[in-house]
Amino acid sequence: MTHPAASVDSWAQLALPGQSGMPGMPGMGGTLPAPSFARMWTLAPSPFFITLIAVLLALHAAGVIRLVRRGDRWPVLRGFSFLIGLALLFATTCTGLAQYGMYLFSAHMLQHMVLSMAAPLFLLLAAPLTLALRALHPAAAGRTGPRELLLSLLHSRFARVVASPLFTLPLFIASLYGLYFTPLFDALMRSAAGHDLMLVHFLGVGLLFFWPIIGVDPAPHRSPYVIRILELFAAMPFHAFFGVAVMMSSSLITTTFAHPPAAWNVNPASDQSTGGGLAWAFGEVPTLIVLLVLFMQWSRSDEREARRKDRKADRDGDLELSDYNAYLAGLAARDGRTASTG
Repeated sequence: MTHPAASVDSWAQLALPGQSGMPGMPGMGGTLPAPSFARMWTLAPSPFFITLIAVLLALHAAGVIRLVRRGDRWPVLRGFSFLIGLALLFATTCTGLAQYGMYLFSAHMLQHMVLSMAAPLFLLLAAPLTLALRALHPAAAGRTGPRELLLSLLHSRFARVVASPLFTLPLFIASLYGLYFTPLFDALMRSAAGHDLMLVHFLGVGLLFFWPIIGVDPAPHRSPYVIRILELFAAMPFHAFFGVAVMMSSSLITTTFAHPPAAWNVNPASDQSTGGGLAWAFGEVPTLIVLLVLFMQWSRSDEREARRKDRKADRDGDLELSDYNAYLAGLAARDGRTASTG
């Protein structure tokens, strides 16, 4: 294995089996110029992800249009949140960042953090499941349509398992430690398909982890707000420790990024430390966003409960308060009789 200071031509001979001829894969360093901020964000559409984004956008637009045509409204902020989520997905998979993510650990880690910590938040805040349930028409009596299938899935044992913190938290942790500290990462990075599978996994893990915590869409079980906050904080130490462990590592944790093209003048150890810093710092902002959302939901829930009680009091003449006052009067009378008997 040659030293990083070797020429680009020598680097091209280091391609692993199955990597030759794949744009953006190790062994093709001569095809990309040295990384820069502008080059990171040049367009480089991935056929798989551009198709996925287009399908998601079309389905969301179709759902909103169907609601509007029948006279219903869909919150503009939810639509805007969905677009931000898709924009983040596009930025991490269909730009130069995705190409440089095959050579630089820092670029790859930025992809990982955005796909698992940022894009899922905006996609979930858009309430896509709620939109689907409202937009889909119920099937005729005795028949099963898409809406019934979706409801059946949401109420299934499978959904209860994958939405449980006993599943989502270990999965979230394993996606960090079990991937980067085992040979699995280098094995997946040997092919474009393996890399795409990894990116889809990051997005899926983020969606599963934050889905029951954010609580905008229906879920198999709805934990109290305090429990959701505890679930959120339970994962953060593992996330922070992973970033610190990568930053402080005295050796490279993967071989994929061990030899960036020499013409780039990139030190792989320093680049790995930068990636670890991104992993450590990136968890802070999403956590604050989720906490803010939870506190807002909690406050609105209390307000709705107060309004519900006010309406009930208006209907029954505040019977609940009258019953409570009668209960207190009964206690006072009983205490008076006890004192007289004594």
